[in-house]
Amino acid sequence: MSQPASPNPSSSPAANAHASVDAATRLQRWRLLLGGDDADGTGAGLEPRLLAMDKAMAMLYDDGDKKTSRRGGLGASAPNAARWLGDIREYFPASVVRIMQKDAIERLGMERLLLEPEMLEAVEPDIHLVTTIMSLSGVIPQKAKATAREVVRRVVDDLKRRLDAPMRNAVNGALKRSTRTRRPRHNEIDWNRTIRANLRHYQAEYTTIVPESRIGFGRKRSQLRTIIVCIDQSGSMGQSVVYSGIFGAVLASIPAIRSHVVTFDTSVVDLTEKMSDPVDVLMGVQLGGGTDINRALTYCQGLIPRPRDTIFVLVTDLYEGGNNAEMLRRAAAIAGSGVRMVTLLALGDSGAPSYDEKNAAALASFGVPSFACTPHMFPELMAAAINGTDIGQWASHQGMMTARPRGE
Repeated sequence: MSQPASPNPSSSPAANAHASVDAATRLQRWRLLLGGDDADGTGAGLEPRLLAMDKAMAMLYDDGDKKTSRRGGLGASAPNAARWLGDIREYFPASVVRIMQKDAIERLGMERLLLEPEMLEAVEPDIHLVTTIMSLSGVIPQKAKATAREVVRRVVDDLKRRLDAPMRNAVNGALKRSTRTRRPRHNEIDWNRTIRANLRHYQAEYTTIVPESRIGFGRKRSQLRTIIVCIDQSGSMGQSVVYSGIFGAVLASIPAIRSHVVTFDTSVVDLTEKMSDPVDVLMGVQLGGGTDINRALTYCQGLIPRPRDTIFVLVTDLYEGGNNAEMLRRAAAIAGSGVRMVTLLALGDSGAPSYDEKNAAALASFGVPSFACTPHMFPELMAAAINGTDIGQWASHQGMMTARPRGE
C-alpha cells in the first residue's frame, strides 16, 4: 500500500496566508514608491496610516504635474507647514524626518516659514536646521527669536554632550605627555616608556625588570599653550561654524590652555569672551557674505605670544576675496615663526569639500597641511598638534586626503 504523500509546507493554509501577506506588503511598498498614479500598475490600496504617510511624502516630493493624481506643495503658511512637520514626525523615524526637513528647505523654500514661532516649534532640531537659522539670524523677527534660540540650544547641548569628554580627555592627555619628568609620582609614571628604558635591567631569575630609571608625565605650570581657532563664516561653512564653536567653548573651559575663537567674513570678530555659551556665539553669526582671509590672519597674528607654544587652526575653504598674495605671505610668516598651523577645509560630517586647490597647495609648501576633518577626529588632531606630531603625516595615517605642494 502506498503511503500518503507528506504535506508540502509551502502549500499549507498558514504558509499561503504568510505568502499572501508578504505579497500584499510588497505591493503597498511599490504603491508608496510609485505614487498611486493610474499607470503605477499595482492596483494596491492603502490603509489609513499608510495613506497619511503617502500624503506627507506627496506634499514634499511630487512635482505637481497635472497628469498625476498627487500634487506636491506645503502651502504658503506656517500652520500648514507645521502640521506637515508634525505628521512626518509621527509617521517616520527621526533620521528620516531630518532628511525630509532638509529636502523641504532646499526644494520648497521653507526658509521663510522658519521665521514663524509655530514652525520652529514643530521642527526636529538638527545641525542642518541650525545652519539655516544662522543664515537667517539677521531677519528673524522678534516674536520668533526666543523659539529659534531654543532650537539652536537643543542641538548645541546634544552635540556638546557627545563631544565635550573626548575633546577634554584628548587635550588634557596630550598636555600631560608634552613634558616628561624623571622623578614622577606613582600615578604619573609612563609605564610603556619606563619598561623600554629599563629592558637592560631584566632579571631572568625573577622574570622581571628593575626600573632603575622612571619616566613619567609632568605638567607645564609656567607656560600656557595658546590655541587659536579662526573660523570662516561664509555661507558654505555652516556646519564647520557650528562644530568649531562647540569645540572652541570646550577649549575655553580647559585651564591649561589660553584659547581664542575668531570668526571672519570681510570683517573680523573676536568671540573669545562669549565662549562660555556657544549658543550666544552661533546666534550672533551671520552666514554668507564675502571672505577676507588675509584680514583674519593679520588679526590672529597679533594674538600669538609665543609662536612655538601656539597652535593655529584656520577653518576655511581658502576661497580668498581679499588680497590673495598677501594672505599667502602672511600664512608663510606665521608658519615660519614656529606656530603649528593647520587649515581645515571643512569640520563636519559631509564628504570632501569644495576648496581653492591652488591656495591649499601653496600652504602645503609652507608646511601648513590642509584637509577636511570630521568632528570625532578633531580631538585627536588637537592632541597630535600638542604633542608636536607632524600633522600632515597624522592626517595621512587617518586616511584623510591632504593637499600637496604643486608639482608633487
